[in-house]
Amino acid sequence: MRTLLVTGGCGFIGSHFVRMALGTGAWRVVNLDKLTYAGNLENVTDVLKSPHHRFVRGDIADRQGVRALLAEERPWAVVNFAAESHVDRSILDPTPFLQTNVLGTQVLLEAAREARVERFVQVSTDEVYGDAEGKDPFHESSPLTPSSPYAASKAAADLLCLAYARTYGVPVLIVRSSNNYGPYQFPEKLIPLLIRNALAGEVLPVYGDGLQRRDWLYVEDNCRAILRVLEAGRVGAIYNVGTGQERTNLEVVRTLCRILGEEAGLDPTEILRRVRHVADRPGHDRRYAMQTDRVRRELGWSPQVPFEEGLRRTVRWYLRHPDWVARVTTGEYLQYYEAVYLRRWSR
Repeated sequence: MRTLLVTGGCGFIGSHFVRMALGTGAWRVVNLDKLTYAGNLENVTDVLKSPHHRFVRGDIADRQGVRALLAEERPWAVVNFAAESHVDRSILDPTPFLQTNVLGTQVLLEAAREARVERFVQVSTDEVYGDAEGKDPFHESSPLTPSSPYAASKAAADLLCLAYARTYGVPVLIVRSSNNYGPYQFPEKLIPLLIRNALAGEVLPVYGDGLQRRDWLYVEDNCRAILRVLEAGRVGAIYNVGTGQERTNLEVVRTLCRILGEEAGLDPTEILRRVRHVADRPGHDRRYAMQTDRVRRELGWSPQVPFEEGLRRTVRWYLRHPDWVARVTTGEYLQYYEAVYLRRWSR
């Protein structure tokens, strides 16, 4: 059984990946997470007692701590999910994004180089390509033109990975995925935010005209792709991961309201009446779109969960876990919510 170091394994996507990797029976997982507002030990409660899972609380930007952990564990591979990940927060304060997403990635790369890992998988985002409005879907060699501080920090991390691959021979692979959704997602992203507010009887804020287009990818489909890249990807390659199907934010809102009506016994028309168009995010990209032929052709991956089915699974999970939602949406979350949606981007 090989040892795998997963950073950010208590976050939304990372926790799903940890669970999936352990479920294969092929991996022992060392889970390194700082446990910030979106990194929650509750997300991996079901595997904490597994003999093949070790949780370590730590910061990927802690050079000494990361080096010591890799020297101790000698993992076969590293999968880096650890990141400050929300565009809105990066607009309010870019500094933590540079610290974690750029410096933290460099610290991990250096430690991985010293430990001579066999794979280093960098989990990236379609946002590094920038706005696709009026353009063909981006391919893996498209220029990086990020719009937000978050996207810029992820693009910088990708470039560091490629530089370490060329200069030092670190066996890097990069996965750039489209918008993820599913259980355990922190309620600052569109879908869990709308679910929370709808169930609480609050307004549903939608940026601008709501016609921004996104490719929505169910989190388990994304994790299957990342696992395939880890196990069978071509070292040095970049893989775009998405469904190829775009929806406007308003389409997502309408579908979600209908499913909430069916699953929670709410009146979807009444929920829709609570939609409020709020001041748009500064520099907001209108469209994200990627070509995903490479991951399908080389690794045989394709998405398995249709959007409405994934959305229904997500709604059912939040309905079953109101205590989880309540615990993560107090204190600091309320301050953030006010700063973004109620104060029109003022500090």
